[in-house]
Amino acid sequence: MTTARGTVEELVLYSEALNEEIKMLVYLPASYSPLYKYSILITQDGKDYFQLGRIPRLADELLGNGEIENTIIVGVPYKNVQDRSRKYHPGGEENEDYIRFIAHELTPKLDELYPTYQMGKGRALIGDSLGATVSLMTALKYPHTFGKVILQSPLVNESVLEAVRSFPSPHLLDIYHVIGQGETEVKTTDGQIKDFLTPNRELNHVFAEKGYTTFYDEFDGDHTWKYWQPDLRRALTFMFHK
Repeated sequence: MTTARGTVEELVLYSEALNEEIKMLVYLPASYSPLYKYSILITQDGKDYFQLGRIPRLADELLGNGEIENTIIVGVPYKNVQDRSRKYHPGGEENEDYIRFIAHELTPKLDELYPTYQMGKGRALIGDSLGATVSLMTALKYPHTFGKVILQSPLVNESVLEAVRSFPSPHLLDIYHVIGQGETEVKTTDGQIKDFLTPNRELNHVFAEKGYTTFYDEFDGDHTWKYWQPDLRRALTFMFHK
């Protein structure tokens, strides 16, 4: 049996917060109809998730098998590594503006264009590395807008841990969190070598201590798409299971 294929369309939105035009990818399921309601998954590293992560093909399969609920996937791309760092890193000069764009500009536009649930648990954020970090920080800032977060090998520093510790409403968020056991010497885009594993274990500890609803796993691998791509099947079925 061949799986029905969804469609990928382009969404262009001018961001006042960032003062730039952003071209995004939008995956619509094969059975898409304005008569149904849809959950929304917003991916940072949008092109990576659509190309390296092959997320449209995976969604086709999971939707076709009835394993996940109706979901629209939106890929927000970055221009280059410098642009990514400026927007995604907690200390990046455009980080707050980017988070504002996701919450105040992109989300209302998606609600206007598509038949969405328009509530926190109907929207998820996903990213890898810095993309996971900005996804988490966005959900912590806007938990009533984004109730689900998928973290694949996030960069975790003290400002991230402090935001998680001081967040007053852990019950509002569902978190899926994975890190590779081989992520002890990750070469970052600024040329440094960093241990991602230890801070992620600390993050998991804080999640547990503060009573967040989380799924946590350490996979046997390193900081690459070779491991994030196959993990997506479990991540999507965990977050959007019917």
